[in-house]
Amino acid sequence: MKSSNRCIKCKGKKLCGRPKCPILERFASIESISSKIPKNDSVFGASPPAVFVGRHGYPDVSAGPMIPPQINRNDSAIMDSPDAWLGMDIQDIISMRSQLVRSNTYVNIRDDLSENSLILKSQELALSKNPVDTEAWYSKSIENNLRFDSVLTTTGPSAALKNFEITENPSVPKKVDYLVYDTDALAKDSVSELINKNISTEHITRLLSIGLLGKDRCLVPTRWSITAVDDMAGKDIISSIIDYPQINDIKLFSGEIFGNHFEILFVPRNFSFELVEIWLPKSVWSGDSRWIGVDYEKFSGKTKYSPLSGGYYAARMGALEYLNNIKRQASIFIIREIRPDYWAPLGVWVVREGVRQALQNTPKTFDSIDNAMSNISTRIKTPYPEWKSKMKLLSDVQSQKTFGDFLF
Repeated sequence: MKSSNRCIKCKGKKLCGRPKCPILERFASIESISSKIPKNDSVFGASPPAVFVGRHGYPDVSAGPMIPPQINRNDSAIMDSPDAWLGMDIQDIISMRSQLVRSNTYVNIRDDLSENSLILKSQELALSKNPVDTEAWYSKSIENNLRFDSVLTTTGPSAALKNFEITENPSVPKKVDYLVYDTDALAKDSVSELINKNISTEHITRLLSIGLLGKDRCLVPTRWSITAVDDMAGKDIISSIIDYPQINDIKLFSGEIFGNHFEILFVPRNFSFELVEIWLPKSVWSGDSRWIGVDYEKFSGKTKYSPLSGGYYAARMGALEYLNNIKRQASIFIIREIRPDYWAPLGVWVVREGVRQALQNTPKTFDSIDNAMSNISTRIKTPYPEWKSKMKLLSDVQSQKTFGDFLF
């Protein structure tokens, strides 16, 4: 299959003008991973918990709970917990996620959500940290259509929601309960407080998506809320680490999950961040071509949305967590090489968890950036000059530019 650079930049957003993405369509037709959910007009099961807000037709969107029929609480718990999927393979993850039925009610984000009983129940479900027994009834039979995306995790069939009931009391963390009722708190401050209380990224994302955080509350498409949480949480960590002392050594971490190989380099400098994405031929979006993309931010921060999409913010988030934990700052350089083993899109969580996992490995230390880069090149399959030449910030560091050069 041929592919252009547009496919990698688009990642299923239909920039080509076609009504359906041909790359994503081929996954939805794979019989071995298709959902085996019967075409009934009702389901009962333990929601992980999970809710979903679509973006198509925005500001008119679909929203509602995701429920796996006949799945018990123990099995349901991992269905929305990416950190529990690292030992699985791609097909197992897709098969598991394809059991989640997207239950849709249609609403305009500007509507008064307090008058929509289905959204109110979805909000109640989103509060919980544990699976919640849920029963739903639909106006039509469940449609067996999987959904794949570069940012979203795979989701399963969908159906128009007529009504649903939560059959037990959700388990709500105290900090979540407090901030949901604090309508004066800004969304970015609420995200920061929840992160500091070890509330999972997935939990915070569904709270933001279903309209439970911030002053001006409304539904936020799940795809957007995932990146928004990574961005807000990352900026909050940056505001802390810029007051920390620099690391002492040049440190290099390596790791790989699901055909995504990561090289993470920390250099003793003031904070900056640069991500290189290399899509090898035969990986999910690249077809027969190779594509290299780069984006970065200097000490003064980032003002425009990254052309590398949600992967940029997810990678930055994982690396910033590490620096925050060790109370140090550094310039961060990440090379992510996506290989043919990554044959289906699983969502941007792969980047976040891949960086986190790589940073648990034992690092190598180097006395020079050149030696560190030479070491990286032994594990990156793309010729060194091809990707090194595209790195802007690393070239600045190697040229011994001053702190002032990083500001402007």
